Amino acid sequence: MCHVIVTCRSMLWTLLSIVVAFAELIAFMSADWLIGKAKTRGGGGGTDPEERGGLSEPHHPTLGIYARCIRNPGVQHVPRETLCGPYAENFGEIASGFWQATAIFLAAGIFILCMVALVSVFTMCVQSIMKKSIFNVCGLLQGIAGLFLILGLILYPAGWGCQKAVAYCGHYASAYKPGDCSLGWAFYTAIGGMVLTFICAIFSAQAEIATSSDKVQEEIEEGKNLICLL
Repeated sequence: MCHVIVTCRSMLWTLLSIVVAFAELIAFMSADWLIGKAKTRGGGGGTDPEERGGLSEPHHPTLGIYARCIRNPGVQHVPRETLCGPYAENFGEIASGFWQATAIFLAAGIFILCMVALVSVFTMCVQSIMKKSIFNVCGLLQGIAGLFLILGLILYPAGWGCQKAVAYCGHYASAYKPGDCSLGWAFYTAIGGMVLTFICAIFSAQAEIATSSDKVQEEIEEGKNLICLL
């Protein structure tokens, strides 16, 4: 019979595990890793009334690991808009070998985090498998995922000297020097997610302690199927 065990620490660990997985996935898919130097829309002779009046704002193109966002140049009667999508049609077209390695490490880490997030939902009902604590196993996997994320984030800036990054960030861009670019929210989100991944790995041990405490065992022996503890 399934005993549903809910504790504050186990619920917090589950929620953090889900948040971390989604945060890393969204950051990986985003084009906002590098924010390029501003590009103007033209010299004031376009068809846009704001452009002719000098009221248009410069656009900052963005560049991700495999995606980018640029301004559609627009034509008469067609509004200008920002176009976002992958610049690489396949893995080999990713701009830098360092970014290819980054993509591999991040993808591996995110895959593990997504699997852990899925499993964490069921830990309220199943706390062990093959006599191994699910919390401890998931914590170990989160630690491994965190190492993959660290490797990916360390290698990513090494690719700032590639031709595509130079086109966005100017000729001063080189390995670990973004030139005229600034770092976008996706890069900081990936770093924050990496830190939270290790926090989750540590916190999994607390979730294990909470769900295997004497108070929980007493309530199981009393025949309770739903056990909620603070």
